[in-house]
Amino acid sequence: MLANLTIDPQRLWDTLMETARFGGTPKGGIRRLTLSDDDKRVRDWFKARCEALGCTVTVDEVGNMFARRPGRNNDLAPICMGSHLDTQPTGGKFDGVLGVLGALEAMRTLHEQGYETNAPIEIVNWTNEEGSRYAPAMLASGVFAGVFTTDYAYEREDRDGVRFLAELERIGYRGSEKAGARKLGAMFELHIEQGPILEDEKTMVGVVTGVQGMRWYEVTVTGQDAHTGATPMYLRKNALVGAARVIEAIDAIGQKHQPGVATVGLIENRPNSRNVIPGEVFFTIDLRHPDEAVLDVMEQEFRAALAANLPALGLAHEEKRIWNSPAVKFAPELIDCVRHGAGKAGFPMRDIVSGAGHDAAYIARVAPTTMVFVPCAGGLSHNEAESTSFEECAAGAQVLLNAVVEYDRRLAG
Repeated sequence: MLANLTIDPQRLWDTLMETARFGGTPKGGIRRLTLSDDDKRVRDWFKARCEALGCTVTVDEVGNMFARRPGRNNDLAPICMGSHLDTQPTGGKFDGVLGVLGALEAMRTLHEQGYETNAPIEIVNWTNEEGSRYAPAMLASGVFAGVFTTDYAYEREDRDGVRFLAELERIGYRGSEKAGARKLGAMFELHIEQGPILEDEKTMVGVVTGVQGMRWYEVTVTGQDAHTGATPMYLRKNALVGAARVIEAIDAIGQKHQPGVATVGLIENRPNSRNVIPGEVFFTIDLRHPDEAVLDVMEQEFRAALAANLPALGLAHEEKRIWNSPAVKFAPELIDCVRHGAGKAGFPMRDIVSGAGHDAAYIARVAPTTMVFVPCAGGLSHNEAESTSFEECAAGAQVLLNAVVEYDRRLAG
């Protein structure tokens, strides 16, 4: 029976295209922000499809969804697979979504073949992985893993001041189960690479050994609004000029500490009028590196850039670190199962460290965890043009299924 456990590639692809309607954009991407109406629609769709397989769907207090298929020994903690269904404001069809729908396809295959696992199998949809509406990223998996409190998540506000808790209740996905009360036996997360390495090397599967460390910061630079025509250059306190110098310095920090990266991705200029000197600028900073010690240095250097550039221009600033996700190493026994799964399917593979953050990084704190990567065209992600082929999606789902079944087999001794 094990030899017949082959996913249906066309069904997987059709499912990806079907769910892309929820929040679909004219350019072919998805805008499905956390706890939006479209997030509710795709959640309802996902719940119905899982229940059609006989799964029991449970929702915890921060909206994480768990669809369970029983095993022979339901005293064992479940083997989980999944990712997230929320997207960036201009997201693609595959980031996160492939991990949930690939897991659904794996579950459908187990169901159709009547394959009985030793442990229960669960699909997980983690809430607010992207962090694009509610910062920080991976918020609800962080609550599950004890990184954040439930109240911290509830109090998060989007840029319009709308609280996480209010939207969670509005769409009907505030569950009764305490986040983290559910014990996981293992967690496998399928994902597109979001980088160019696999495609460049013509390798179908990335065996993910860990995730690099990530830190997010928010900075507000304060000067003085003034008339552009009446204020001479030497008397200006132009917050945008100061921010621009700091942003350039941050880019230089990333260049200096490669393979680390340093990025300013969000900027708000106030009052944002063509004939008013900018009096305040808000921007975000994203620092990443596989080595925590190097991240410490990058943090010191960016703070030094604030001190070196702003006071000389008569500018003040406030800065705070809002998120710190340390570098993670995944579980060797799960990594070995992914290698087994790729080998069984006959796909070329290579070990890889994730440059992007994922829910698996937090879940690794409370359960054995690893990830499976497949290529994406040009390494492009967080973009409506994000693209992963029919064959690559199928390969990822097949390796996921193979790895989960192999891990379950090993549980039985």
